[in-house]
Amino acid sequence: MLFSVKIIAQAGNSMLNMCDPELLGKIISDGKVKMKITKNYYHDQLVEQYEAEELLKKADSINLVGNETISLSLNLGIGSKQGVKYIDGIPFLLIFKM
Repeated sequence: MLFSVKIIAQAGNSMLNMCDPELLGKIISDGKVKMKITKNYYHDQLVEQYEAEELLKKADSINLVGNETISLSLNLGIGSKQGVKYIDGIPFLLIFKM
């Protein structure tokens, strides 16, 4: 499985944006909320699962979209099922490590 990732490093902190690659370019909406899953925000490179796991462990804040991406994070104990929200049936999860 491949994951689309973009890492933003600023002021000693890292933010990881990651999604299921097939979601790139899609716009999801539930009537109240609209989300664009753009390459500019979620894609610098495609990585294998082992690389995605390491990035999830190291990042200070994480923005995830997609079933496979969120399942990977939850299986690592990063984030919680209670934090997962859905737009148009697509899960997303924001994580801030303290």
